[in-house]
Amino acid sequence: MILTRVSDTLRERRRASVSDLARSLETTPEVIEAMLAILARKGRVRRLPGKACGGCGKCDAGLAMYEWAGD
Repeated sequence: MILTRVSDTLRERRRASVSDLARSLETTPEVIEAMLAILARKGRVRRLPGKACGGCGKCDAGLAMYEWAGD
């Protein structure tokens, strides 16, 4: 169920950070990362290079950005 919700949310938004997805789906970033790993293996999402903040190096993995890659 959560996998479907992550897919639907990212498909709708096109791009989102792990933190944003966790907040909007009311779960933890760790759960979102696990779901995104499954979707990435299936070729449905891809992690964008760098960090959402611009790459200062002081932010956490929650700012990792993902985009929908299609079905």
